[in-house]
Amino acid sequence: MTENISPEELLNRFQNNKSIRIIDVRTAAEFGTLHVQSAENMPLDRLDPASLALNPGTDGFLYFICQSGGRSKKACDAMATAGFNKVVNIEGGTVACETAGLPVVRGRKAISLERQVRISAGSLVFAGVLLAAFGGIYEIRLAGLCLAGFIGAGLVFAGITDTCGMGMVIAKMPWNQSPSSGNTCKTIGLLMAIIIGTLTHVRAETHTEDTLAKVKHDVMTQDAILIDVREPKEWSRGHLSLAQSLPLSELRTTTENNLHDRLPSNKIIYCHCLSGGRCLEAANILSSRGYDARALQPGYPALVEAGFTQATRR
Repeated sequence: MTENISPEELLNRFQNNKSIRIIDVRTAAEFGTLHVQSAENMPLDRLDPASLALNPGTDGFLYFICQSGGRSKKACDAMATAGFNKVVNIEGGTVACETAGLPVVRGRKAISLERQVRISAGSLVFAGVLLAAFGGIYEIRLAGLCLAGFIGAGLVFAGITDTCGMGMVIAKMPWNQSPSSGNTCKTIGLLMAIIIGTLTHVRAETHTEDTLAKVKHDVMTQDAILIDVREPKEWSRGHLSLAQSLPLSELRTTTENNLHDRLPSNKIIYCHCLSGGRCLEAANILSSRGYDARALQPGYPALVEAGFTQATRR
């Protein structure tokens, strides 16, 4: 059965027996930042219970420590499963030991694994929400929702089972393998910059920045074509007199040859829908086929309020 001791009790034992064996199961980068003097580093994902059981300390016990007590408890459980029961979990972890007055060794500062997990999970959820809100086409928005939902479900699972898959993955990252690695902050900063840059790029390619005055002028002078990508039933309930109907459902299946019969390739194609969502996918489809297609943020009601003329119902 695992014995749990406080840092104060460890200090008493350490003063009476300098040869007790302390195993720090944090990552190499965390260990290099701060560790209890005489502790050995053996990351949890590389723990070898069989070999450790053959060589305990002079008192016959193995002492396990981590950042705050969670991973060291897992290490003790692994040892017990392997049949070695003389294991001790140091409660509170390395920080508590420092506070209690145990001798420690300091190195280059690094971000703890727990903080890396929080940063990574938060960044992925944030990225998923932004993709869901501003991703443009349906597939990208759905991917954003799935990403945020997956990470959220993973955090719930981690809380219930006390097992963090993301933490296991991050622990294997290169910056967590070397005690001399001081690039954790830079690496995470770079990843965040890539995510934000990608999302900014997606947002920049969504709706056109052309003013509605320019859109109306270009359509009226026939320098541009305005298409309504709503479905036929929506079109029949009301549409703009300057617009042509090309439902998104039809556009998805229309061949390139048939499309060129309907739309001139030498003019700007402005796309609009009910609220600015479907026209993004329509513009992407048209752009992939060589058109200068631009999606309008304002939907049909907003365009009517902006002065675009409604077609007269018959």
